[in-house]
Amino acid sequence: MAAAAASAWDGPTAGELKAAGAEAIPGGVRVKGWVIQSHKGPILNSASVSLYEDKLQTTHLPEMVFGESFVSIQNAQTGVKLHFNALDALKAWKQEALPPVQVPAAAKWKFRSNPADQVVLDYDYTFTTPYCGSDVVLNQDATQTSLDECSNLCWEDTDDRIDLIALSAKEPILFYDEVILYEDELADSGISFLTARVRVMPTGWFLLLRFWIPHSTA
Repeated sequence: MAAAAASAWDGPTAGELKAAGAEAIPGGVRVKGWVIQSHKGPILNSASVSLYEDKLQTTHLPEMVFGESFVSIQNAQTGVKLHFNALDALKAWKQEALPPVQVPAAAKWKFRSNPADQVVLDYDYTFTTPYCGSDVVLNQDATQTSLDECSNLCWEDTDDRIDLIALSAKEPILFYDEVILYEDELADSGISFLTARVRVMPTGWFLLLRFWIPHSTA
């Protein structure tokens, strides 16, 4: 579905941007006080992998981590910025510390090295994460103040639902992208990956963060 939507979108026309009061910028769009951008970077090289392992205090990482890839949404007036990236998603995975998932095929790939070495997967090798994005407040000098640094940003629970009618309305798409943050093939027994998808219309934007993992009862 996402791939089909991405391939069918050739970018907005100059007329669509003008009518929406929007401006195309590198890697994104600026519209009605919002700046939405994305970037797709390469898989981490060995030096970057070591850096991630140090930051996360683990030697376990997904096989493919796209450390430079991100999706960001910023409100120009308030400085509030939502940022979706692999490092913060893996920090949330590490903090969650779920036990290894037991699946019918697990007996075939429980050991990633010689079974004689008795190296057992004792961590969540699916890299399931509760991550729902990173938030910062950009000061006037463009420096970042995170929530951990006592910013005044506060989130509240809501019973509001996604307005599916608004999403299904026929509007020009001013910007669209889907970014893979990390991916692992689960020792050739499946796949898990985290993606961020963003769509910008004249009346609003929609961002979907998804963690994918196969499920089988066989």
